[in-house]
Amino acid sequence: MNRILIQDGLLVDTEWTRHADILIEDSKIVHIAAKIDPDTLPEGTEIVQAEDMCVLPGIIDAHTHYHLVSRGTVTADSFEEGSRCAAFGGVTCVVDFADDDKKGNLAACAKARSTAMGKEMAVDFSLHQGVYAYREGLEEELIQLKKAGVKVIKMFTTYKDVGYLVDDQEELRKIFALCKKYDLLVSVHCEDDATIQKVNSSYSGPYTPPSHAVLRPSEAEARGIDTVGRIALELDMPLYVVHLSSKAGLQKVRELRAKGLRVILETTPHYLFLDKSKLEGEDGPLYVMTPPLRSKEDNEALQEAVLNGEVQIIATDHCSFTREQKLSSKDVRTILPGIPGSEELLSLVYSFAANSGRIGIQQVVNLLSTAPAKAFGLYPQKGSIRVGSDADLVIFDPDMAWTISKENIHSASGYTPYEGMQVIGKPIMTYLRGRLIMGDNIYLGRAGHGEFVPQDDVGRGKTIMH
Repeated sequence: MNRILIQDGLLVDTEWTRHADILIEDSKIVHIAAKIDPDTLPEGTEIVQAEDMCVLPGIIDAHTHYHLVSRGTVTADSFEEGSRCAAFGGVTCVVDFADDDKKGNLAACAKARSTAMGKEMAVDFSLHQGVYAYREGLEEELIQLKKAGVKVIKMFTTYKDVGYLVDDQEELRKIFALCKKYDLLVSVHCEDDATIQKVNSSYSGPYTPPSHAVLRPSEAEARGIDTVGRIALELDMPLYVVHLSSKAGLQKVRELRAKGLRVILETTPHYLFLDKSKLEGEDGPLYVMTPPLRSKEDNEALQEAVLNGEVQIIATDHCSFTREQKLSSKDVRTILPGIPGSEELLSLVYSFAANSGRIGIQQVVNLLSTAPAKAFGLYPQKGSIRVGSDADLVIFDPDMAWTISKENIHSASGYTPYEGMQVIGKPIMTYLRGRLIMGDNIYLGRAGHGEFVPQDDVGRGKTIMH
């Protein structure tokens, strides 16, 4: 039996914080106490000193695209390389995506994705399942998908050109109604396709990276949120909005919440801390993602929303391409969209919290671990420090000041969008189900050790919704 005693750390759970010892046996937390005498434990118990450190539940990156095949190529970070980024960032579980092949078997799509991930992932994972069309038999597909342990679907209000958009409003409503019937959580990429098409039809160029924010305006995000929000409100069901990028989108969420809509709201570090000025210059293509980077005013509005509790989850939308892939085009219509971010997530958000002085480390744990676990039906197996939970733990140095650089970040993309940002706080050791996968800046993850985590009650806990 693998047995580890972590001593003298500050244990931080969303519900409590205390100095205590924590005992792990094999994959689970089995005992938490103010003091656990190592002399009472069997010979061979590993002792880990965590004095002056915080012990956090493993971070859950609720929005990733590892090994994404797109536009005739594949992202830089494979499942194995994405796992490495995750481990260095204290991330022990990710929620990735399975595409809808529109062949009438969503459970098979999810199974194919989870099987591929299971061969290479070194951290645990769960899934969102794309639904890109209404069809006869969809109800049975959703029933089988739920039995397969996937209870979150992903939809789009844009990308009609690549077949992601359900354009017929009645069909969209039917999909939502089926998801309500079977207690499936609907997550949506919200950008109104008609608004984008209208802007594009009257635009005459240039198509350089700075034009991305013009071609996909924040008004499109707000209208996309309005479209799906009205349907969810009518059906009295919750809605998960992914990667909110704008003040206009935030205002629309506020309006819908005022009418009674339950919204789980996700944003990302790049929409909090980067603005569209990054799109200028030779490296502009490196910062193209969808939705686009917006203004400092948008950054500030979203930061305030995090601080006042309007945002429930911060995830990364990690979708990395190499510098060479990104810089192979200067035309925003063909630049590969997406950036890395799993590794930087915890340090960026903790630094923001520490610098603001308005939220503490417990709120950081909630934003990055507990709330995602509850939203996606992984709690309390994940996202919690309690007896019986998985021993997914991060030993975190809250006082370590460091500068983010491509030299100390491990994405195969070869760059970080947060280059030169000074942060405080760094994961020192990452445990996945009781096994050390990163320690002292050494990666110890094993491809294939990551496991698929079936989803239980999604959207659980009204405390994570406004």
